[in-house]
Amino acid sequence: MRITKFGHACVRIEYDGRAIVLDPGSFTDPEAVDGASAVLVTHEHADHYSPDNLRAAFAPIYTIEAVAGQMDPVLRERVNVVVPGQQVEEEAVLPKVTAVGEWHAVIHEDLPRFHNSGFVIEAEGTSVYHPGDAFTVPDRPVDVLLLPVSGPWNKLAEVVDFARAVGAPRNLAIHELIASDIGLGIIDQRLEAMLGERELGYQRVAAGQDMDLS
Repeated sequence: MRITKFGHACVRIEYDGRAIVLDPGSFTDPEAVDGASAVLVTHEHADHYSPDNLRAAFAPIYTIEAVAGQMDPVLRERVNVVVPGQQVEEEAVLPKVTAVGEWHAVIHEDLPRFHNSGFVIEAEGTSVYHPGDAFTVPDRPVDVLLLPVSGPWNKLAEVVDFARAVGAPRNLAIHELIASDIGLGIIDQRLEAMLGERELGYQRVAAGQDMDLS
């Protein structure tokens, strides 16, 4: 398996000659979806959901109804709507994928809640969890957690507790563009130390670079 980090919340997973792309939003270059066999979208916010990038993918889309309901008819024809806990496996385009959770994390009590579905992807003996914008812990162990490290809905203490609760041996930083380089340095230092106490690995890579799975 190859895991490549793209802009902000977007990650591309290549396995067995196929590629699935998660959350190619407005901060993600369209090249992330080149040749994708499927695209997964966790929720409707623009940093996760870009109609232009989905049009460039020419691939089936898996997402929740809250996202599908905003699409034009052409995109909607390619959508497979998932619900919490649903397991999907389409051998030609998708490995085993399980939808996890239902709600976006609270941004502020004055703001409405949004629907959100994380996804656990299982391929080539490795499981990868993308939670979207939520701290929902999956009901199974995972090998890799795509860890949201910054955003208007989270703080470092919650990130640490979430990663520890999931307990993935490897954690890859996502959702980092809201933070400055200085702030990310602090975040990296704390996560490396505090997850390392539990023997959980942490890394952050630049857009276009692969996660080190060795």
